[in-house]
Amino acid sequence: MKLAGVTVAVLGGDQREAELVRALLAEGAGVRLAAYPERPDWQAATRCDTLEEALEGARAVIAPMTGVDEAGFIRVVPDGKTRLRITEVSLQLLPPGTPFLIGTARPFLKEWCSRAGLRLIEMAEVDEIAILNSIPTAEGVIYLAIGELPITLHGSRVVVVGFGRTGQTLARVLDALGASTAVVARDRAQRARAYEMGLDPYPLEALREVVKGGQLVINTVPALVITEEVLRAMPPGTLVIDIASAPGGTDFSAAERLGIPAILALGLPGKIAPRTAGQILARTVPELLRELVPVAGR
Repeated sequence: MKLAGVTVAVLGGDQREAELVRALLAEGAGVRLAAYPERPDWQAATRCDTLEEALEGARAVIAPMTGVDEAGFIRVVPDGKTRLRITEVSLQLLPPGTPFLIGTARPFLKEWCSRAGLRLIEMAEVDEIAILNSIPTAEGVIYLAIGELPITLHGSRVVVVGFGRTGQTLARVLDALGASTAVVARDRAQRARAYEMGLDPYPLEALREVVKGGQLVINTVPALVITEEVLRAMPPGTLVIDIASAPGGTDFSAAERLGIPAILALGLPGKIAPRTAGQILARTVPELLRELVPVAGR
């Protein structure tokens, strides 16, 4: 019962957050749920009718990995009907220093948390979570590619743009499948690591030339790197899969004009393997909370 005495508000979510709720209850946390239906196995949790009620007495707040929309409404709620809206006023109900965890935060939410003195944690940027999430993300990309391409990945030429936490996992798995894998990265150390892994490394400046031989281009960089110029260099039949944060790093309008299939594939862990993605949160978030929130008797 490592979180005994810690009250955690969980604001909506999907199957991932449901797995996390189970883990929090197992660790003795006092869980206050907003927009969750009745469940016999969650009798220890407190169900709340409003977001503000859920925040009462909370020493930590967990919003979904899917985040909020442009108006602050939580994108996904388990009961499918309740509208939960995070406002600056609602955040000011929390004591300064309260951890507020969310997948990724929009700029206005960052500003509100800052003004309220809350400790904002973007879970998608936590190394442990991001590295583990790269596994279902890579499998999701491969699933999409197999469904869209008329060829096997084995023997194909794949270009991975960006070589961070997800790019490394993708490149390793593609290489294991027998794809000829090129890595395009700005960082020299990342290119050195790609070379050490037996991949073909290139600087970002070479992207236009590299894609000329590509059949699948996967972008992980959250900035416009797949420009119209780069798209024009791609051979007919090239597939682009962009998994960078919205709005991605591809000029999708140009891709449509040029007849190049380009997919913005966001949130793959929750779509492809929601239970595994939830188990990742259940494995990592309670430990993170123990670091962020003082626990009595520890």
